[in-house]
Amino acid sequence: MATTIKVKLAERSYPINIGRGLSFASILGEHSDARVMVVSDSNVDALHGSSVCNQLSAKGIVCARAVVPAGEETKSLKWVEFLYAQAASAGLDRNALIVALGGGMVGDLAGFVAATYLRGVRFVQIPTSLLALVDSSVGGKTGINLEQGKNLVGVFYQPIEVDADLDLLKTLPQREYISGLAEVVKYGVIWDASFFHLLEKQADKLLKRDAVLLESVIARCCEIKAEVVAMDEREIGPRAILNFGHTLGHALEKVGGYGRWLHGEAVSMGMHYAAQLSVKVEGFARGDADRVSTLLQVLGLPIRPGADVKMSWSTLRDSMQADKKTLKNRPRFVLSRKLGAAVVGCEVDDSSLGEVWNVCCK
Repeated sequence: MATTIKVKLAERSYPINIGRGLSFASILGEHSDARVMVVSDSNVDALHGSSVCNQLSAKGIVCARAVVPAGEETKSLKWVEFLYAQAASAGLDRNALIVALGGGMVGDLAGFVAATYLRGVRFVQIPTSLLALVDSSVGGKTGINLEQGKNLVGVFYQPIEVDADLDLLKTLPQREYISGLAEVVKYGVIWDASFFHLLEKQADKLLKRDAVLLESVIARCCEIKAEVVAMDEREIGPRAILNFGHTLGHALEKVGGYGRWLHGEAVSMGMHYAAQLSVKVEGFARGDADRVSTLLQVLGLPIRPGADVKMSWSTLRDSMQADKKTLKNRPRFVLSRKLGAAVVGCEVDDSSLGEVWNVCCK
């Protein structure tokens, strides 16, 4: 039986359906008069594209498939234009439905296309990675990267539903699964200390993908994300707590070259840095900051780039300058005062930023 969590946004409210063996044809049956384009990447399409489209076609839903290359580099204007052309060729009209079948990259890209094609068509998220399940598929952030930085072009555009079939995680490589655990840990740090404690106690079972534990953990993450988004849909204020670890994380992704680290791996290093910076700036207990870093490592996540990676602080600092959270040339951080609580919009002097990097991350 599926668990349904509601993202409450007045007329833009929608359900997150979490379960195993979800029938996408039944869920989307009410849209049987709509043309559907399923957007996926080359890896996910090979695993699940035929199955999803066959389900829809069996119910009489006209279904087209559009496949883009796997990898963060695909989140670009080039592939947005490709998907526009695919949508036109498939005969999508304003009653159409775009389905994002994949991880965070596919969701961001397909969501942006849905938001802008014909000035907006409906879309559904079917996440296939843990990171997308607990984070990027919920909340309506869509976007693409520019050469200057990550997610610099995008719009807030909510899906009409998120259908999270946990059986799709069976094909997820372990490295991708572990990468998603960084976002899981984030929710404990910024919102729910008891959830963080649960993750500490159950880390071994979580790594083994224990079915019962994983379903409850994913549901709790979605509950937290839904609550935060309902408070602040467009990230004017408190929603920014979801960016814990992302200011440095995005810079690491860009400077290291997209592909060196998965998004969750870069965010893990950013969370380690943010936790240690919180000790210096916000009075976060040293012991709790160390607990954050220890849990990340226990889950198999990196907390620093490694001695073999040649990366200067000045290069990272320059990259953070282009981050969309920067104001007046000063990057802003999400920091923690205690486990389960975070502070947004923290501006930190450059000497402290460099000092903490040199002490804990080199």
